[in-house]
Formats: sequence, C-alpha cells, structure tokens
Amino acid sequence: MMGWLLASRPMHPRIIAAVCALTLLSGVRAGYAQQPTEPSEPTTVFDRPDTDRLWLSGQANVIFQAHPAFLAPYSGDHSLRPTAEHATSTLLTLYTGVRVTNGTEFIFDVESAGGRGISDALGLAGFTDLDVVRNPTLGAAPYLARVMVHQTIPLGSERTNVDPNPLAFSHFVPVRRIEWRVGKFGTADFFDLNAVGSDSHLQFMNWTVDNNGAYDYAADTRGYTWGAIIEYHEGAWALRFAEMLMPKVANGIDLDWNITRAHAENLELEWHPTIWRRPTTVRVLSYVNHADMGDYREAVQQFENGIDSVPTIEHTRQQGTIKYGFGLNAEQQITSELRGFARWGRNEPRHESFAYTEVHHSLAFGADYAGSRWHRPLDKAGGAFVTNGLSEDHARYLALGGSGFLLGDGALTYGRENIVEFYYTAHVWRGVSGSADFQRIVNPGYNQDRGPVTVFSGRLHVEF
Repeated sequence: MMGWLLASRPMHPRIIAAVCALTLLSGVRAGYAQQPTEPSEPTTVFDRPDTDRLWLSGQANVIFQAHPAFLAPYSGDHSLRPTAEHATSTLLTLYTGVRVTNGTEFIFDVESAGGRGISDALGLAGFTDLDVVRNPTLGAAPYLARVMVHQTIPLGSERTNVDPNPLAFSHFVPVRRIEWRVGKFGTADFFDLNAVGSDSHLQFMNWTVDNNGAYDYAADTRGYTWGAIIEYHEGAWALRFAEMLMPKVANGIDLDWNITRAHAENLELEWHPTIWRRPTTVRVLSYVNHADMGDYREAVQQFENGIDSVPTIEHTRQQGTIKYGFGLNAEQQITSELRGFARWGRNEPRHESFAYTEVHHSLAFGADYAGSRWHRPLDKAGGAFVTNGLSEDHARYLALGGSGFLLGDGALTYGRENIVEFYYTAHVWRGVSGSADFQRIVNPGYNQDRGPVTVFSGRLHVEF
C-alpha cells in the first residue's frame, strides 16, 4: 500500500520539503478558485468497507525538520547541536481489528518508526517531533504496537452515534456503559486526549503541545506498555482507571513485568459541559508511578561529597520509588471554525523523570481554525504556546554537570523553556495532506546560555 511504498524508498530531505511546500501553495491558491469543498469529501486514499465487523486501515507520516546554527558557548553529550542540521522521521502504522461479538473487539496494530530527529531527539524537553523514537538504534523494523481486547458492557438501552476509529470501530455505543481493555497499547491513546492538540499527523508536532509535558506516563521507548483500562461512561461525564507496566530503566525499551515492584496507576475524570452554547471538554488527571528511579537531590549530594565525579542519577536508583503527578486539560468550541485548548501539569519534584520527557511543570494553550472561510473546510491552521519548567533539584543536578535521558549540556543557567508553534495543514486529495510547521524555542533544554533556535518542518501524511 502507499504507506509501505513511502517507507521502501528513502526521500531526500529537500524533496520532502519541496513536496510539502508545493502542496501548501497549491492548496491555498486553489481555495480562491474552486467551489467550497464538502466536509464529507473522502479522507482516505481507499474507500473502507461499510461494516463495523472488520477494521483495516493505515497511515504514513513523514516529517522533515531543520534548524539553522544558533548561539551556544558550550554543549554536552545530550545537547541540541548548535550547528545547522536536518533530519527526517517516518512513521507507518497498519491498523486491524475484528468485532467478535456485539460488545467485543479484538485489535492488532503493527508499526514501523524510521529515520531520526534533529540531534537524535536530545537537548529539548519539548522536543519538536512527536513521531521520533528516542533510541534511533532500534531501527525501522516493524514491531507490535497494539494488541488488545476491548469489551463494552451496556448499562441501559439508550444509544448514541459515535465516529468509528481504529481503537473502537462501532458506529453506536450505549450512553451508559462500562468499557474495559486488556493488552498492549499507548497510555496516550486514552488519557490526556485533546481534539485540538493530540494529533502529530495533522496538528501540532511538539511533544509538550500534543501531550502534557509533566505527564510522565507509563511507556517503553516507543511509547507503548501493557496493562488494563476500565472506563465508566454516563451522559456528560466519564471516569477511567488504568494499571500498567513501567520500563526497567528510564526511557528503556524493556518493561518490568514484576508488578510487585514496578507499575503505574492512572485516573482521569472527563466532563462534557456546555459553555457559550458550544461543546466543552474538561479532563482532570492523576497518576502514580512505581519504578527503579533515582533521586536528583541524592545524586547532587554524592557529587558534593566526592563519591561521584559528576552527579549521576543512575547511582541513586531504588526499586519501588514513587513519582506522582497531576494534569488539567480543556478544549472549547468557540465558533463553528475556531477551537481553543489548554493544558496544565505538575509532578513530584525530587525523583527522576522516567518515561516521557524531563519536565516538572508545564502550561500550554492554543487554538486551531478550519479553512471554511477560504473554501477549504478540511484545511486547518493552528498556533500554540507552551512553557516548561524544572524543579529546583532537577535544575541543580543539570547545572553541576548531570545528565538525564534527554538533557545534559554539562552546565546550566536555568530559565524556563518557552516554545511557540504554528502550523498549516492543507488537504490535497482524499487521504493525502501536507503541512508546514514553525517552532521557536527560547532557552532550549532550560538553558539561557544557548539559543534561541527556530525549527522549520514539512510533513506529508497519507491515510489509507
């Protein structure tokens, strides 16, 4: 299929950038000459069978990114490189599923993550490409992304229409229901979702815009874990809880299957009120991680006592260490074309960032706008701002020369990492779209001595 064809023939970065630029130019210019496009225009390359018994679809997402040289008087092994560079990532996913009974679905997805990010995804807490796997040595060989059983238990006869998707492909669900899932999945498939800022295929690309940067959710290096989720839905609100496996080491590919010593609990309340006669969604999140984590303060003390030549978080790890955090997530339909969103997150300050990124507290907000006014209803433009911060213990650890799994300039003059991102996504034909993206990062890696840096991106996305 088209997605696998994209993977089999490596693209030169300049070709990818040129394709995306021409796509956007043709899309914007065509908008003034053509009649309004119906929103019901097909958004997949191939027509899907009109059945909810079987699911078969796929996607290909290719992102090219580049930044010019920027000021940096010093750099470390985990720094964003100050010399001009570019990189291309490719993410291919094949989604399959079968509805075994009216309430039972079996889901099986295979994925390939190829290429790499700028500076091998190091040097930024809010990294610029969510598709990048943080360990490029894993390669692009296909792997099992999701395999799960999804069960829906009705608690009443009333039903409502829903949009089917690869993780739940029924067209109707009970209004009051219990759902549970068991298997392998991404925590971010179900928690901290946001219609305006959660999709790196068509929307924003930055890690801390598409997700709550302080949400250190259970995941291996590729972003997946094994576990169980149970949800209760009733009209305007829902409650979900998950128990999941944690990686053996920070940013590790291997999960710890001994749940007596390492595991994660996640709890989220979702509420759907109506504000200004427009739909609103509010999500309140809490999580607790138990794993073999280190202590920033203890690592600094060992360095100051002459035990370690540099602060080393790995030397302070203890099995069963607890790190917890909280999040608040909201989205609001403002007009028929305009939507806004906001996220806030904070986690326990002393213990090691372990699975997602190195952020202690984060605040993000932004909006997107559909292109109906210029007769391009499937186009979208978006803008967001995010500010990320470290705890005092974590900042001191980095300032004295310590390194995390993402950050480590060898020194640090601390300042909040502030990021602005803008994108425009143009629908080209059926399931093909192209995007241009701009990100401006002040204090990359929380370091006032380095940057600012501007990252330019082009994205080609295919749904089939």
